[in-house]
Amino acid sequence: MTIAQFYLFAEPDRSARVRIRDGREATVTFKFGDHGRHREEFEYSVPIADAEEMRAFAIGRVIAKSRHHVPWRGYVYEVDVFEGDLDGLVVVELETADEVAESDLPPWLGREVTGESAYYNASLALYGKPRP
Repeated sequence: MTIAQFYLFAEPDRSARVRIRDGREATVTFKFGDHGRHREEFEYSVPIADAEEMRAFAIGRVIAKSRHHVPWRGYVYEVDVFEGDLDGLVVVELETADEVAESDLPPWLGREVTGESAYYNASLALYGKPRP
């Protein structure tokens, strides 16, 4: 799936993200709370035409990425491959309340970046690719 996403506002404890998937469906998501593992999210469908019109109000860059769902040992990992000026960046996310043992993680995972705000999509939109 291809994703274009942008932010209407992004503060440390709240953000509004618009996401367009495969050019066919769009959502707006409001997130509240700190950038830790647990945040409150509210997501709503919006017409594509409205989402495209909101793009004019984006702060920072519009993020372009491809998302792949990769199953591994009973979990599904979301692998985001970024494009454009974020080309070369790949971020993997697993949303689960479970504590997954390190020995059960896929061997193709790179460095753990959970909690590193430079890798959050809002930061990528505002500041670009983090330095390794």
